[in-house]
Amino acid sequence: MSDLELLTQSLARNVKRWRTERGFTLDALAARAGVSRGMVIQIEQARTNPSVGTVVKIGDALGVSITTLLDYERGPKVRIVRPEQAVRLWHTEAGSHHSLLVGAEAPGPLELWHWHVAPGDSSGSDAHPPGTHELIHVTKGVLTLTVDGVEHLVPAGASASFEADVPHVYGNQGSEVLEMTMAVSVPPVR
Repeated sequence: MSDLELLTQSLARNVKRWRTERGFTLDALAARAGVSRGMVIQIEQARTNPSVGTVVKIGDALGVSITTLLDYERGPKVRIVRPEQAVRLWHTEAGSHHSLLVGAEAPGPLELWHWHVAPGDSSGSDAHPPGTHELIHVTKGVLTLTVDGVEHLVPAGASASFEADVPHVYGNQGSEVLEMTMAVSVPPVR
C-alpha cells in the first residue's frame, strides 16, 4: 500500500471515528467545517484525497489536530517521529513545502510544523477557530506574515505569535529561501 493510500484510509477511519465520538451527523460536521456533505462522505469512504485546507477545516470542526486525523497507529506515551515519517502536506514546483513534524491532543490539538518557502512563494490559511494561537520562529530568510490583511516582517532569528482566528498568509518576498518552525494550538471543541 502506498503512503498516499495509507493516509487516505487513515483519514477516512479517523474522521468517522471522531465524528461519531463527537455525536455529529454528516450534515453537522459539514456545516461546522464549511465543506459539503458529499466531501465528508467521500473522505469517510476513502474515495478522495482532500486539500490541506479541507483537512484543516475538518480537524478544526472536530477539535483534533491534523496529526490525529492522519495518524494510522496509536502509539505509546512517547512518540518518536523520524524525518521520513513527517507528513508533507503542501509543496510547489519552486520547491516550497511544509511538513507536519509531530502533534498531540493536549487538551486541544497542538501541532509542530517545519516550513521551507522559496522566494516569491506563499501559502494562505483560512481563519481557525477562536482561541487558536500560532507561534513562529524564523531560522533563515524573512517571513512576510500577513494577518487579517496587515503585513509583518519577521527576519531570521526572530519569532512571532498571533491569534489565528482571522485569515493569514505566510509569504517569502525575499531573494533567499525562508525556513521556519511553527507551533499551532487549537482549543478543544466544546
